[in-house]
Amino acid sequence: MFFSSRLPECLDPNEFTKTLEEKKAAGATILDLTHANPTTAGFAFATTLPTPLCNVTASHYEPSALGMKAARNAVRGYYQNNDYGLVDSDDLLLTASTSEAYSFILKLLTDPDDEILIPAPSYPLFDILAMLENVRPSRYMLRQDNSGHWRIDFKSLEQEISRQTRAIVVVNPNNPTGSYMTAEELQKLSELCQRHELALIVDEVFLDYENLGDSAKPCSAITSKTALTFTLSGFSKILALPQVKLSWIHIQGPGTVKAMAKQRLEFIADTYLSVNGMIQHAASALFPYQGDIQQEILARIRTNEILLQAQMGLDPCLREGGWYALIKLPDTITDEQCCLDLLKESSLIVHPGFFYDFMENNRIVVSLITPEEDFRRGIILLKKYLHPQHAE
Repeated sequence: MFFSSRLPECLDPNEFTKTLEEKKAAGATILDLTHANPTTAGFAFATTLPTPLCNVTASHYEPSALGMKAARNAVRGYYQNNDYGLVDSDDLLLTASTSEAYSFILKLLTDPDDEILIPAPSYPLFDILAMLENVRPSRYMLRQDNSGHWRIDFKSLEQEISRQTRAIVVVNPNNPTGSYMTAEELQKLSELCQRHELALIVDEVFLDYENLGDSAKPCSAITSKTALTFTLSGFSKILALPQVKLSWIHIQGPGTVKAMAKQRLEFIADTYLSVNGMIQHAASALFPYQGDIQQEILARIRTNEILLQAQMGLDPCLREGGWYALIKLPDTITDEQCCLDLLKESSLIVHPGFFYDFMENNRIVVSLITPEEDFRRGIILLKKYLHPQHAE
């Protein structure tokens, strides 16, 4: 056997992927309502950003396991300028991506066959990251409260904690439910982690994309000191620049364990030194564009969400943050059937809820940063499919 048992034995495409490739091969025009790449979504900022990578200082390489001090200072300024809280730049460690940040933290916290707790529903990447580190993912549930918002089911969470559990992962706001972690939930999570000697890993890449109809300021985990806490974010969403590859880990917690974690993370990062030096030099020049970039994206989200409300009756207030929307299906159709039918009959792509571990099979997921005309056309096709008697 040549290959690691950590990898799946079969990587053959599923029926959806096969159908999509057949459509493309036949020359069909595909309408994609899951469009999540901001660099190809027709935003004006993508063509107007400066080119600070040409700065002559970028030619001088100074390897640093934590990341260049100037770049970490720029990240510190991001938290301060957005009123998320005060951070020390020495508590920040730069990585090339959020996925790499997860891999570093799993290397730090786990041995083979240890366990991490991940939310369901949530983004499917966690299973792959855990698998590649020989770690087992176990799921705790998010459930809708009486107002329709998704909240952590702490009973489910506590039931999943075992002797092998090493960390709890939270996505704030969750992808795709759009639910923010509340201050009360953060406090409960921190106390739970402290009691069971677990780490808390909080992914905040979508933190800035709040629903402006909500008055409450999103709660960031960087202020939590009760438990060992790792807060992750990066340029891929904050500046809509996934291609520049700059993310970070903020490390917080009780003094001794925090110091030990920083020392070991620095050792891991020093082994790879993966963060591009030029983008670190450019960080302070790029952060000032955050406001303009996010305003354009938020305007797109609002426009598409208004259309979704008008066409599908979706309550936009249920999305507290992020840039995805959930659409509930009629009881007579499953998410898998819906997605395959739309692709085969209309060359339209939406994501089934089972991609994100929804317990029910009656939800689909669409991206609200899809170009507006594509979104309008796609939603009209979706409405015609789901409610042919009401479609225009």
